[in-house]
Amino acid sequence: MLTDIISKDLKVIFCGINPGLKSASDGHHFSGRSNRFWKVLHQAGFTPYEIEPDNDATILDLGYGITTAVDRATTRADELSKDEFDNSIEAFKAKMAHFQPKYIAFLGKPAYMAFSGKKQVSWGYQAEDFCGAIVWILPNPSGLNRGFSLNDLIHYYSELHQAI
Repeated sequence: MLTDIISKDLKVIFCGINPGLKSASDGHHFSGRSNRFWKVLHQAGFTPYEIEPDNDATILDLGYGITTAVDRATTRADELSKDEFDNSIEAFKAKMAHFQPKYIAFLGKPAYMAFSGKKQVSWGYQAEDFCGAIVWILPNPSGLNRGFSLNDLIHYYSELHQAI
């Protein structure tokens, strides 16, 4: 199981959909070879250098954290059922209420749509807060998400970084 990297009053908590199998097995977030999270975070201005997955906990020093919407690791996020999201909502809300991040950045639309009940959402800033946090939806950096180039990802993540 992958452990959250979280503390109270973070600037941003990045919320992945669920852990990939590699991340779950080695205990580090976004550690799959094709995952672009750490590269994008750095190039969008969040980190002064590209953090290695083995050092993922150092992100706390910068005021950021990482969690997942659903705990179960899968090869692909689309392997999760609606029930798995439904069963995760209350624990996720309790976690956000306890830690009180300023922003929640959902990586991909599925978790936010499941948690908010919205049928359609756009990328970027969301008008309604979630558990008292400002919500942004960013494209998922998974290497399986070929709909977004590295430059596209950097663009969307940079918008959030500048808003902060």
